[in-house]
Amino acid sequence: MSENLHEECGVLGIYSNTRQNVAALSYYGLFALQHRGQESCGIVVNDDGIFQSYKDTGLVNDVFTHERLTQFGEGEAAIGHVRYGTTGTTDRSNAQPLVVNHVKGHMALCHNGNLTNSFELRRELELKGSIFHTTSDSEVITYVITNERLTAPSIEKAVEQAMSRLEGAYSLVIMSPSKMLAVRDPHGFRPLCYGVREDGTYVIASESCALDTISAKFVRDIEPGEILVFTPDGPRSIRTHCEEKEPRLCIFEYIYFARPDSVIDKVPVIEARKRAGEILAQSAPVRADAVIGVPDSGIDAAIGYSHGSGIPYAIGLIKNRYIGRTFIAPGQSFREDLVRIKLNPVREALEGKSIVLVDDSIVRGTTSQRIVSILRNAGAREIHMRISSPPFLNPCYYGTDIDSKDHLIACHHSVEEMAEIIGVDSLAFLPLDRLTEITDPKQTYCMSCFTGEYPTSIPEHGEKRQFEQPISANPKLQNKKY
Repeated sequence: MSENLHEECGVLGIYSNTRQNVAALSYYGLFALQHRGQESCGIVVNDDGIFQSYKDTGLVNDVFTHERLTQFGEGEAAIGHVRYGTTGTTDRSNAQPLVVNHVKGHMALCHNGNLTNSFELRRELELKGSIFHTTSDSEVITYVITNERLTAPSIEKAVEQAMSRLEGAYSLVIMSPSKMLAVRDPHGFRPLCYGVREDGTYVIASESCALDTISAKFVRDIEPGEILVFTPDGPRSIRTHCEEKEPRLCIFEYIYFARPDSVIDKVPVIEARKRAGEILAQSAPVRADAVIGVPDSGIDAAIGYSHGSGIPYAIGLIKNRYIGRTFIAPGQSFREDLVRIKLNPVREALEGKSIVLVDDSIVRGTTSQRIVSILRNAGAREIHMRISSPPFLNPCYYGTDIDSKDHLIACHHSVEEMAEIIGVDSLAFLPLDRLTEITDPKQTYCMSCFTGEYPTSIPEHGEKRQFEQPISANPKLQNKKY
């Protein structure tokens, strides 16, 4: 687990009744979802039932050059994926979409989320002879679906039956030679929506910002438990698993993961973040000269804090726009310089000032320490830190890269101790009992990383690299004979 949280993944689907440059549409859509995953990406194009795919590690713009996109040609449909892996190593084999060729045809699949019973399902499948080529839980999903497809009359029926065996978080886009499916788990942990372009082309995406990028008009969110089937006759909804379970969208989508211009389950992300800042101003007021936000996800909450407190908002940190949310240092000795590479202070806004510093979260605390050091060196007289989420106290099993309590600073220190470690004059978090006020208090959300109350059973094997473990490290397998 790194100091900065990672998003998990972003999925995209394009479905058209006419042949067109669906690869280019996918490229621009994935570009809009790049914030959700920066490890690898891929596109599969369907041209009259023939699948052509390409995927690799790296950013969308690096993997899909003009020459590479041109090689796809035209097609009627495509699916795409950007990945940050919460299970499985970072290499090309774990990049998505996954393409499966089975006795009843082809299937391509993209997955956002994390299964909680992937270990058990994989062992069950392996004992029946399945051979896995990746170490991600997404391949488990493809095997479960293809097994059901052997006897099911259609791909959508196979998915409907497979959902009874899958536990945890999964927003899926699935493509067969003639259909496309959008699938959301019964809890609706991860977002998924669809829209339509003027020419009748349907677009499925993790976030509505991707629809905007390729001129698709937002239609609606996929409901928790719903399967939406796209055919030449238009979309058709299968709601067998709807209302099976209480909806539990991850509330951290609003705090950090999603792009601020997205709307998720009818709630504008930017308004949720501003509201978090306003609540912080009410619950943790302080006298100061200026409010500044940590770019990028802390800025909207900082604006909300300024509005709620009446303290002027100022730009105190400038982000290097050529560095994304992940950055690879050229060597261990350079790690201390990473924050300085990403952020630079605006001395005129800081020198001699008492400031409120707003950020979305604290994981280990080391990045916060370095940011505070930068602000102190730029002349800030007092620094009062405000966090637009409650403290992280528990692992996440649904797609967020929080897999251990060991390095969560809030698990080992009081708020006062954290303030001293980070080097701020005061520290306050968004109150847990007011968290749902940032969105819709009538809705239910997954907040297990803050509360420890999980909507599903907790897996015995929740490690990010669980499928890379040697047998000697896995007590369940030590006595097995192969």
